[in-house]
Amino acid sequence: MNMQEFGVFESFIDKVKFKTRKAGLLLGAGLVLLGVSSAQAATCGDTGAGFDRWLASYKKTLQSQGISKATLNRSLNGITYNRKVIGYDRNQKSFKLSFDEFYKLRVNNALINKGRKLMKKHNALFNRIENEFGVPREIITAIWGLETGYGRGIGNMSTIRSLATLAYDCRRADFFRNELYHALLIVQKGDLKPSEMKGAWAGELGQTQFLASSYIKFAIDYSGDGKRDLLYNTSDTLASTAHFLMSYGWQPGQSWGPGTPNYEVIRSWNRAGVYVKTIQIMAEKLSK
Repeated sequence: MNMQEFGVFESFIDKVKFKTRKAGLLLGAGLVLLGVSSAQAATCGDTGAGFDRWLASYKKTLQSQGISKATLNRSLNGITYNRKVIGYDRNQKSFKLSFDEFYKLRVNNALINKGRKLMKKHNALFNRIENEFGVPREIITAIWGLETGYGRGIGNMSTIRSLATLAYDCRRADFFRNELYHALLIVQKGDLKPSEMKGAWAGELGQTQFLASSYIKFAIDYSGDGKRDLLYNTSDTLASTAHFLMSYGWQPGQSWGPGTPNYEVIRSWNRAGVYVKTIQIMAEKLSK
């Protein structure tokens, strides 16, 4: 082999070594990525296949956050993945409607008239709430009517099961893990039993559909019976709704139309523009 041939051979060997090293690096990177994917798959899922394993593991996380073993056992034992909840989560169409379409779908004369009757029926309660929190009865009643038809449609889906399913689902896992934690706090504080916690598919609770985190922060025992019950206690429900709005900066005695501070406070209740405007318009009609 002459020097030129040796040089060509040496170059060839170097190329083989380089390609071998490159292949090794790519293979190693692939294994690392595979490991990451496997780890991610273990922490959430798009089907119910790994739900039981995840929940068994996640109970330990919840216990480290202060949820007692007794609360975990009472609330989560026997909980299964709910495919219906995922279906609802992927099919939220109403907020994509125009305001006119949304308002027509949600509000009618019967709802307005019923609201006016309830404001008269609970006049003393509303007087007390307005004096204490500064939020007008029309706004509270509009929310009450829109959310559940004044308590008639609070929902019958297991709150704990819904939140556990959504906490496992990859789409908004962090958000719903926070809600699951607060739902368990509601149980731990003695406000509601797990079996009593039934509501909408996304875990909203009560006659004005509080998220569990808002329930913990803003729910009030306004009736004085020792429990904060937003499902069946009207006094607790209406006062807690006012307390929520006051806490977000409601300006007593001020209007609530577009461009006002109070309009932005309504947005804290629900960020969907069509919903904010519907509350505003319905409250104005209730005041007439």
